[in-house]
Amino acid sequence: MNETLSYLHGFGNEHETEALPGALPQGQFSPQRCPYGLYAEQFSSTAFTAPRAANRRSWTYRIRPSIVMGEYQPIPHEHWCTAPQQGVAVPPNVMRWDPLPLDDQPMDFVSGMVTMAVNGDAKAQHGVGIHVYRANVGMGDSAFYNADGEMLLVPQQGLLLATTELGRLQVGPGEILVIPRGIKFRIDPLDGPIRGYVCENYGAPFILPERGPVGANGYANDRDFQYPVAWFEDKETPHRLITKFCGGFHQAMLGHSPFDVVAWTGNSAPYKYELARFNVMNTVSFDHPDPSIFTVLTSPSDTEGWANLDFVIFPPRWMVAENTFRPPWYHRNIMSEFMGLIEGSYDAKESGFEPGGMSLHNCMTPHGPEAAVFEKATKVELAPQRYEDTMAFMFESRYAIEPTPYAQRCPQRQQDYLRCWDGLKKHFNGQA
Repeated sequence: MNETLSYLHGFGNEHETEALPGALPQGQFSPQRCPYGLYAEQFSSTAFTAPRAANRRSWTYRIRPSIVMGEYQPIPHEHWCTAPQQGVAVPPNVMRWDPLPLDDQPMDFVSGMVTMAVNGDAKAQHGVGIHVYRANVGMGDSAFYNADGEMLLVPQQGLLLATTELGRLQVGPGEILVIPRGIKFRIDPLDGPIRGYVCENYGAPFILPERGPVGANGYANDRDFQYPVAWFEDKETPHRLITKFCGGFHQAMLGHSPFDVVAWTGNSAPYKYELARFNVMNTVSFDHPDPSIFTVLTSPSDTEGWANLDFVIFPPRWMVAENTFRPPWYHRNIMSEFMGLIEGSYDAKESGFEPGGMSLHNCMTPHGPEAAVFEKATKVELAPQRYEDTMAFMFESRYAIEPTPYAQRCPQRQQDYLRCWDGLKKHFNGQA
Protein backbone atom coordinates (compact mmCIF):
# COMPACT_ATOMS: atom_id res chain seq x y z
CA MET A 1 0.00 0.00 0.00
CA ASN A 2 1.00 3.60 -0.51
CA GLU A 3 0.06 6.42 1.89
CA THR A 4 -1.20 9.80 0.69
CA LEU A 5 1.35 12.43 1.66
CA SER A 6 0.02 15.63 0.13
CA TYR A 7 -2.70 17.22 -1.95
CA LEU A 8 -2.71 18.60 -5.45
CA HIS A 9 -4.25 22.06 -5.68
CA GLY A 10 -6.22 24.07 -8.20
CA PHE A 11 -9.82 23.82 -9.41
CA GLY A 12 -10.21 22.02 -12.73
CA ASN A 13 -6.52 22.22 -13.60
CA GLU A 14 -4.56 19.42 -15.23
CA HIS A 15 -2.88 17.29 -12.57
CA GLU A 16 -0.50 14.36 -12.61
CA THR A 17 0.44 12.11 -9.72
CA GLU A 18 1.99 8.68 -9.21
CA ALA A 19 2.19 6.37 -6.20
CA LEU A 20 5.25 4.54 -7.58
CA PRO A 21 8.16 6.33 -9.27
CA GLY A 22 7.94 6.18 -13.03
CA ALA A 23 4.39 4.76 -13.08
CA LEU A 24 3.11 7.67 -15.13
CA PRO A 25 3.96 7.28 -18.85
CA GLN A 26 5.80 10.21 -20.34
CA GLY A 27 5.08 11.69 -23.75
CA GLN A 28 1.86 9.83 -24.53
CA PHE A 29 -1.24 8.64 -22.70
CA SER A 30 -1.60 5.08 -24.00
CA PRO A 31 1.79 3.53 -24.77
CA GLN A 32 2.03 -0.01 -26.14
CA ARG A 33 3.36 -1.16 -22.76
CA CYS A 34 2.73 0.83 -19.58
CA PRO A 35 5.28 0.91 -16.73
CA TYR A 36 4.95 -1.81 -14.06
CA GLY A 37 2.68 -3.82 -16.36
CA LEU A 38 -0.24 -1.46 -15.71
CA TYR A 39 -3.28 -0.91 -17.94
CA ALA A 40 -4.13 2.52 -19.35
CA GLU A 41 -7.80 3.49 -18.94
CA GLN A 42 -9.33 6.87 -19.73
CA PHE A 43 -12.09 8.22 -17.48
CA SER A 44 -14.27 10.90 -19.18
CA SER A 45 -16.96 12.87 -17.35
CA THR A 46 -17.76 15.06 -20.37
CA ALA A 47 -18.22 14.18 -24.03
CA PHE A 48 -15.00 13.65 -26.01
CA THR A 49 -15.90 16.65 -28.18
CA ALA A 50 -16.70 19.09 -25.37
CA PRO A 51 -14.82 22.39 -25.83
CA ARG A 52 -11.29 22.30 -24.45
CA ALA A 53 -12.13 24.66 -21.57
CA ALA A 54 -15.05 22.46 -20.49
CA ASN A 55 -13.58 19.05 -21.28
CA ARG A 56 -12.98 16.81 -18.29
CA ARG A 57 -11.07 13.55 -18.47
CA SER A 58 -8.34 11.73 -16.62
CA TRP A 59 -6.03 8.94 -17.71
CA THR A 60 -5.60 6.23 -15.10
CA TYR A 61 -2.87 3.57 -14.93
CA ARG A 62 -4.25 0.67 -12.98
CA ILE A 63 -3.50 -2.91 -12.06
CA ARG A 64 -6.62 -4.20 -13.87
CA PRO A 65 -9.11 -2.58 -16.24
CA SER A 66 -12.46 -1.75 -14.66
CA ILE A 67 -14.23 -4.30 -16.87
CA VAL A 68 -12.68 -7.15 -14.85
CA MET A 69 -15.87 -7.68 -12.83
CA GLY A 70 -18.92 -9.85 -12.46
CA GLU A 71 -22.37 -9.35 -13.97
CA TYR A 72 -24.58 -6.69 -12.37
CA GLN A 73 -27.58 -7.85 -10.36
CA PRO A 74 -30.37 -5.50 -9.19
CA ILE A 75 -30.62 -4.68 -5.48
CA PRO A 76 -33.21 -2.56 -3.60
CA HIS A 77 -32.78 0.77 -1.86
CA GLU A 78 -35.81 1.89 0.12
CA HIS A 79 -35.09 5.58 0.66
CA TRP A 80 -32.79 6.77 -2.19
CA CYS A 81 -35.09 8.20 -4.88
CA THR A 82 -34.39 9.62 -8.33
CA ALA A 83 -36.14 12.21 -10.51
CA PRO A 84 -38.61 12.25 -12.06
CA GLN A 85 -41.08 11.32 -9.35
CA GLN A 86 -44.26 9.68 -10.57
CA GLY A 87 -47.65 10.45 -9.07
CA VAL A 88 -46.35 12.56 -6.16
CA ALA A 89 -48.39 15.67 -5.33
CA VAL A 90 -46.11 18.64 -4.62
CA PRO A 91 -47.65 21.47 -2.56
CA PRO A 92 -46.19 25.01 -2.71
CA ASN A 93 -46.06 25.24 1.09
CA VAL A 94 -42.94 26.32 2.95
CA MET A 95 -41.44 23.29 4.69
CA ARG A 96 -38.86 22.75 7.40
CA TRP A 97 -37.40 19.66 9.04
CA ASP A 98 -35.56 18.81 12.23
CA PRO A 99 -32.30 16.84 11.80
CA LEU A 100 -32.79 13.21 10.79
CA PRO A 101 -31.70 10.96 13.68
CA LEU A 102 -28.56 8.83 13.72
CA ASP A 103 -30.00 5.38 14.41
CA ASP A 104 -28.30 2.77 16.58
CA GLN A 105 -28.73 0.07 13.93
CA PRO A 106 -25.68 -0.33 11.67
CA MET A 107 -25.85 1.78 8.51
CA ASP A 108 -23.16 2.76 6.05
CA PHE A 109 -22.97 5.69 3.65
CA VAL A 110 -25.07 4.02 0.96
CA SER A 111 -27.65 2.20 3.10
CA GLY A 112 -28.17 5.26 5.33
CA MET A 113 -28.97 7.63 2.45
CA VAL A 114 -32.43 9.28 2.51
CA THR A 115 -33.80 11.43 -0.32
CA MET A 116 -35.56 14.62 0.76
CA ALA A 117 -36.28 16.19 -2.63
CA VAL A 118 -35.62 15.92 -6.37
CA ASN A 119 -36.19 17.82 -9.59
CA GLY A 120 -35.51 17.42 -13.29
CA ASP A 121 -34.80 14.07 -14.90
CA ALA A 122 -31.69 11.99 -14.22
CA LYS A 123 -31.92 10.17 -17.58
CA ALA A 124 -32.16 13.49 -19.42
CA GLN A 125 -29.20 14.80 -17.38
CA HIS A 126 -30.74 17.85 -15.77
CA GLY A 127 -31.88 18.59 -12.24
CA VAL A 128 -30.71 17.27 -8.88
CA GLY A 129 -31.45 14.92 -6.03
CA ILE A 130 -31.12 16.25 -2.48
CA HIS A 131 -30.33 13.71 0.22
CA VAL A 132 -29.19 13.29 3.81
CA TYR A 133 -26.41 10.78 4.42
CA ARG A 134 -25.96 9.03 7.77
CA ALA A 135 -23.45 6.34 8.71
CA ASN A 136 -22.14 4.71 11.87
CA VAL A 137 -20.09 1.97 10.18
CA GLY A 138 -17.71 1.90 7.24
CA MET A 139 -18.39 0.34 3.84
CA GLY A 140 -15.92 -2.51 4.40
CA ASP A 141 -15.12 -4.29 1.13
CA SER A 142 -17.87 -2.45 -0.77
CA ALA A 143 -17.38 0.40 -3.22
CA PHE A 144 -19.94 2.64 -4.91
CA TYR A 145 -20.22 4.73 -8.04
CA ASN A 146 -23.05 6.91 -9.29
CA ALA A 147 -23.73 6.92 -13.04
CA ASP A 148 -26.67 9.31 -12.59
CA GLY A 149 -24.73 12.34 -11.37
CA GLU A 150 -21.77 13.87 -9.60
CA MET A 151 -22.09 14.05 -5.83
CA LEU A 152 -21.51 17.12 -3.65
CA LEU A 153 -21.17 16.13 0.02
CA VAL A 154 -21.68 18.75 2.75
CA PRO A 155 -20.64 17.18 6.09
CA GLN A 156 -22.55 18.38 9.16
CA GLN A 157 -21.31 15.94 11.81
CA GLY A 158 -18.21 13.76 12.02
CA LEU A 159 -15.00 13.30 10.06
CA LEU A 160 -15.04 10.95 7.08
CA LEU A 161 -12.42 9.29 4.91
CA ALA A 162 -13.26 9.15 1.21
CA THR A 163 -11.23 6.45 -0.54
CA THR A 164 -11.54 6.91 -4.30
CA GLU A 165 -9.95 5.44 -7.38
CA LEU A 166 -7.72 8.51 -7.64
CA GLY A 167 -6.67 8.80 -3.99
CA ARG A 168 -7.98 9.52 -0.50
CA LEU A 169 -9.37 12.66 1.13
CA GLN A 170 -10.38 13.38 4.73
CA VAL A 171 -13.39 15.68 4.96
CA GLY A 172 -15.31 17.10 7.91
CA PRO A 173 -17.81 19.82 8.83
CA GLY A 174 -16.83 23.15 7.29
CA GLU A 175 -15.57 21.41 4.13
CA ILE A 176 -17.23 20.01 1.03
CA LEU A 177 -16.34 17.04 -1.17
CA VAL A 178 -17.24 16.63 -4.85
CA ILE A 179 -17.01 13.20 -6.48
CA PRO A 180 -17.40 13.13 -10.29
CA ARG A 181 -20.11 11.05 -11.91
CA GLY A 182 -18.82 7.48 -12.30
CA ILE A 183 -15.84 7.58 -9.92
CA LYS A 184 -15.71 4.59 -7.55
CA PHE A 185 -15.40 5.45 -3.88
CA ARG A 186 -15.83 4.25 -0.32
CA ILE A 187 -16.85 6.38 2.69
CA ASP A 188 -15.73 5.46 6.21
CA PRO A 189 -16.45 7.36 9.47
CA LEU A 190 -13.25 8.26 11.34
CA ASP A 191 -14.36 9.59 14.74
CA GLY A 192 -17.89 8.36 15.34
CA PRO A 193 -21.16 8.60 13.41
CA ILE A 194 -21.33 10.94 10.43
CA ARG A 195 -24.20 12.93 8.98
CA GLY A 196 -24.49 15.51 6.24
CA TYR A 197 -26.17 16.62 3.06
CA VAL A 198 -25.72 15.44 -0.53
CA CYS A 199 -26.55 17.17 -3.79
CA GLU A 200 -26.67 14.54 -6.54
CA ASN A 201 -26.15 16.70 -9.62
CA TYR A 202 -27.69 15.15 -12.74
CA GLY A 203 -26.72 18.14 -14.88
CA ALA A 204 -23.54 19.86 -16.06
CA PRO A 205 -20.53 19.40 -13.76
CA PHE A 206 -19.94 22.05 -11.14
CA ILE A 207 -17.74 24.97 -12.12
CA LEU A 208 -16.68 28.19 -10.40
CA PRO A 209 -19.09 31.08 -11.06
CA GLU A 210 -17.88 34.08 -13.02
CA ARG A 211 -16.79 37.04 -10.91
CA GLY A 212 -17.90 39.81 -13.26
CA PRO A 213 -17.07 43.32 -11.99
CA VAL A 214 -15.57 41.81 -8.81
CA GLY A 215 -12.49 41.16 -10.93
CA ALA A 216 -9.68 38.64 -10.65
CA ASN A 217 -9.96 37.81 -6.94
CA GLY A 218 -12.65 36.93 -4.42
CA TYR A 219 -15.30 34.30 -3.87
CA ALA A 220 -13.78 30.80 -4.14
CA ASN A 221 -10.25 30.88 -5.54
CA ASP A 222 -8.87 28.09 -7.73
CA ARG A 223 -5.82 27.54 -5.55
CA ASP A 224 -7.87 26.45 -2.52
CA PHE A 225 -9.41 23.34 -4.09
CA GLN A 226 -7.55 20.19 -3.08
CA TYR A 227 -7.22 16.98 -5.09
CA PRO A 228 -5.86 13.62 -3.89
CA VAL A 229 -2.54 12.18 -4.91
CA ALA A 230 -2.38 8.65 -6.27
CA TRP A 231 -2.93 5.84 -3.75
CA PHE A 232 -3.67 2.20 -4.45
CA GLU A 233 -4.48 -1.19 -2.99
CA ASP A 234 -3.22 -4.45 -4.50
CA LYS A 235 -5.69 -6.73 -2.72
CA GLU A 236 -6.97 -9.96 -4.25
CA THR A 237 -9.95 -10.42 -1.94
CA PRO A 238 -13.70 -10.36 -2.75
CA HIS A 239 -15.19 -6.90 -3.11
CA ARG A 240 -18.69 -5.70 -3.93
CA LEU A 241 -19.29 -2.85 -6.39
CA ILE A 242 -22.62 -1.03 -5.97
CA THR A 243 -23.80 1.11 -8.87
CA LYS A 244 -26.64 3.64 -9.21
CA PHE A 245 -27.80 3.75 -12.83
CA CYS A 246 -31.03 5.23 -14.26
CA GLY A 247 -32.43 5.47 -10.73
CA GLY A 248 -31.88 1.77 -9.96
CA PHE A 249 -29.29 0.07 -7.78
CA HIS A 250 -27.14 -2.86 -8.88
CA GLN A 251 -24.22 -4.82 -7.49
CA ALA A 252 -21.38 -6.74 -9.09
CA MET A 253 -18.74 -8.89 -7.45
CA LEU A 254 -15.02 -8.32 -7.93
CA GLY A 255 -12.13 -10.58 -6.99
CA HIS A 256 -9.93 -7.62 -6.09
CA SER A 257 -9.97 -4.09 -4.72
CA PRO A 258 -11.27 -1.52 -7.25
CA PHE A 259 -8.87 1.06 -5.75
CA ASP A 260 -5.92 -0.07 -7.85
CA VAL A 261 -4.95 3.10 -9.75
CA VAL A 262 -1.18 3.51 -9.36
CA ALA A 263 -0.93 6.79 -11.31
CA TRP A 264 -3.23 9.27 -13.00
CA THR A 265 -3.19 12.51 -14.96
CA GLY A 266 -6.04 14.79 -15.97
CA ASN A 267 -8.69 17.18 -14.67
CA SER A 268 -11.65 14.95 -13.76
CA ALA A 269 -11.08 13.88 -10.18
CA PRO A 270 -12.57 14.18 -6.68
CA TYR A 271 -11.82 17.42 -4.83
CA LYS A 272 -12.46 19.06 -1.48
CA TYR A 273 -12.78 22.69 -0.43
CA GLU A 274 -12.67 24.38 2.97
CA LEU A 275 -15.60 26.80 3.19
CA ALA A 276 -13.67 29.16 5.49
CA ARG A 277 -11.47 29.99 2.50
CA PHE A 278 -14.41 31.59 0.67
CA ASN A 279 -13.65 35.32 0.30
CA VAL A 280 -16.96 37.02 1.05
CA MET A 281 -18.01 40.11 -0.91
CA ASN A 282 -20.60 42.34 0.77
CA THR A 283 -21.95 45.87 0.97
CA VAL A 284 -20.08 48.75 2.61
CA SER A 285 -22.77 51.40 2.07
CA PHE A 286 -26.52 50.62 2.11
CA ASP A 287 -28.83 47.73 1.20
CA HIS A 288 -27.30 44.34 0.53
CA PRO A 289 -26.71 42.42 -2.70
CA ASP A 290 -28.53 39.31 -3.83
CA PRO A 291 -27.44 36.01 -2.19
CA SER A 292 -25.77 35.02 -5.45
CA ILE A 293 -22.66 36.82 -4.13
CA PHE A 294 -22.18 33.78 -1.86
CA THR A 295 -22.09 31.20 -4.68
CA VAL A 296 -19.24 28.71 -4.29
CA LEU A 297 -20.02 26.38 -7.20
CA THR A 298 -22.56 26.39 -10.01
CA SER A 299 -23.94 23.80 -12.41
CA PRO A 300 -25.09 25.75 -15.50
CA SER A 301 -28.27 25.00 -17.42
CA ASP A 302 -29.01 25.63 -21.10
CA THR A 303 -30.19 29.16 -20.22
CA GLU A 304 -27.39 31.54 -19.29
CA GLY A 305 -27.64 32.74 -15.70
CA TRP A 306 -30.35 30.26 -14.71
CA ALA A 307 -28.47 27.54 -12.87
CA ASN A 308 -29.34 23.90 -12.82
CA LEU A 309 -27.92 24.19 -9.30
CA ASP A 310 -26.05 26.86 -7.36
CA PHE A 311 -24.27 25.91 -4.13
CA VAL A 312 -24.43 29.01 -1.92
CA ILE A 313 -23.09 29.51 1.62
CA PHE A 314 -23.79 32.03 4.39
CA PRO A 315 -20.54 32.09 6.37
CA PRO A 316 -19.21 34.24 9.25
CA ARG A 317 -18.88 37.83 7.99
CA TRP A 318 -19.16 41.50 8.86
CA MET A 319 -22.40 43.42 8.30
CA VAL A 320 -21.94 47.18 8.07
CA ALA A 321 -24.79 48.43 5.85
CA GLU A 322 -26.21 51.84 6.82
CA ASN A 323 -29.96 52.47 7.21
CA THR A 324 -30.64 48.91 6.02
CA PHE A 325 -32.78 45.96 7.06
CA ARG A 326 -29.91 43.52 7.46
CA PRO A 327 -31.50 40.06 7.49
CA PRO A 328 -32.54 38.62 4.11
CA TRP A 329 -35.47 40.64 2.83
CA TYR A 330 -38.90 39.16 2.17
CA HIS A 331 -39.05 37.83 -1.34
CA ARG A 332 -40.59 35.55 -3.94
CA ASN A 333 -38.16 33.96 -6.33
CA ILE A 334 -38.20 32.15 -9.67
CA MET A 335 -35.43 29.98 -8.24
CA SER A 336 -36.26 27.29 -5.68
CA GLU A 337 -34.26 27.16 -2.44
CA PHE A 338 -33.37 24.18 -0.24
CA MET A 339 -31.38 25.21 2.82
CA GLY A 340 -29.33 23.35 5.41
CA LEU A 341 -27.45 24.43 8.52
CA ILE A 342 -23.99 23.06 9.28
CA GLU A 343 -23.40 24.87 12.57
CA GLY A 344 -24.61 27.74 14.73
CA SER A 345 -27.73 29.64 13.73
CA TYR A 346 -29.06 31.39 10.63
CA ASP A 347 -29.79 35.10 10.92
CA ALA A 348 -33.28 34.96 9.36
CA LYS A 349 -34.45 32.09 11.59
CA GLU A 350 -33.21 32.38 15.18
CA SER A 351 -35.26 29.45 16.49
CA GLY A 352 -36.44 26.14 15.06
CA PHE A 353 -33.73 25.84 12.39
CA GLU A 354 -31.17 23.52 13.96
CA PRO A 355 -27.79 22.24 12.70
CA GLY A 356 -28.59 19.20 10.59
CA GLY A 357 -32.05 20.60 9.79
CA MET A 358 -33.43 21.67 6.43
CA SER A 359 -35.97 24.02 4.86
CA LEU A 360 -37.61 24.32 1.43
CA HIS A 361 -38.93 27.51 -0.12
CA ASN A 362 -40.08 26.68 -3.62
CA CYS A 363 -40.53 28.71 -6.79
CA MET A 364 -42.69 31.80 -6.13
CA THR A 365 -43.56 30.73 -2.57
CA PRO A 366 -43.07 33.83 -0.34
CA HIS A 367 -40.61 33.64 2.54
CA GLY A 368 -38.27 35.73 4.64
CA PRO A 369 -37.35 36.48 8.26
CA GLU A 370 -39.61 35.19 11.01
CA ALA A 371 -41.66 37.73 12.96
CA ALA A 372 -39.29 37.99 15.94
CA VAL A 373 -36.31 38.60 13.64
CA PHE A 374 -38.21 41.35 11.78
CA GLU A 375 -39.10 43.17 14.98
CA LYS A 376 -35.55 42.96 16.28
CA ALA A 377 -33.91 44.04 12.99
CA THR A 378 -36.13 47.11 12.53
CA LYS A 379 -35.30 48.48 15.99
CA VAL A 380 -31.66 47.55 16.53
CA GLU A 381 -28.95 50.23 16.48
CA LEU A 382 -27.01 49.74 13.25
CA ALA A 383 -23.40 49.47 14.33
CA PRO A 384 -20.89 47.23 12.50
CA GLN A 385 -21.75 43.66 13.45
CA ARG A 386 -19.79 40.44 13.13
CA TYR A 387 -21.85 37.35 12.30
CA GLU A 388 -20.10 34.52 14.16
CA ASP A 389 -20.91 30.88 14.90
CA THR A 390 -22.80 30.30 11.67
CA MET A 391 -22.52 28.30 8.48
CA ALA A 392 -25.69 27.82 6.49
CA PHE A 393 -25.92 26.81 2.85
CA MET A 394 -28.45 26.71 0.04
CA PHE A 395 -29.02 24.42 -2.93
CA GLU A 396 -30.73 26.79 -5.38
CA SER A 397 -32.22 25.54 -8.65
CA ARG A 398 -34.13 26.96 -11.61
CA TYR A 399 -36.37 23.86 -11.44
CA ALA A 400 -39.07 23.44 -8.79
CA ILE A 401 -37.78 21.23 -5.96
CA GLU A 402 -40.16 18.35 -5.25
CA PRO A 403 -40.12 16.91 -1.71
CA THR A 404 -40.36 13.13 -1.65
CA PRO A 405 -43.23 11.27 0.04
CA TYR A 406 -40.78 10.42 2.85
CA ALA A 407 -39.93 14.11 3.37
CA GLN A 408 -43.58 15.14 3.35
CA ARG A 409 -44.64 12.53 5.91
CA CYS A 410 -41.63 11.93 8.16
CA PRO A 411 -41.93 12.89 11.86
CA GLN A 412 -39.05 15.37 11.49
CA ARG A 413 -41.16 17.67 9.31
CA GLN A 414 -42.21 20.71 11.33
CA GLN A 415 -45.93 20.91 10.66
CA ASP A 416 -46.11 24.31 12.38
CA TYR A 417 -43.27 25.98 10.42
CA LEU A 418 -45.63 28.58 8.93
CA ARG A 419 -46.49 29.79 12.43
CA CYS A 420 -43.09 31.52 12.80
CA TRP A 421 -44.55 34.36 10.70
CA ASP A 422 -47.76 34.70 12.75
CA GLY A 423 -46.46 37.70 14.69
CA LEU A 424 -46.01 39.93 11.64
CA LYS A 425 -48.18 42.96 12.40
CA LYS A 426 -49.78 45.66 10.34
CA HIS A 427 -47.72 48.85 10.83
CA PHE A 428 -49.37 50.91 8.09
CA ASN A 429 -50.79 54.20 9.44
CA GLY A 430 -51.43 56.16 6.25
CA GLN A 431 -48.67 58.66 7.00
CA ALA A 432 -45.32 59.07 5.25
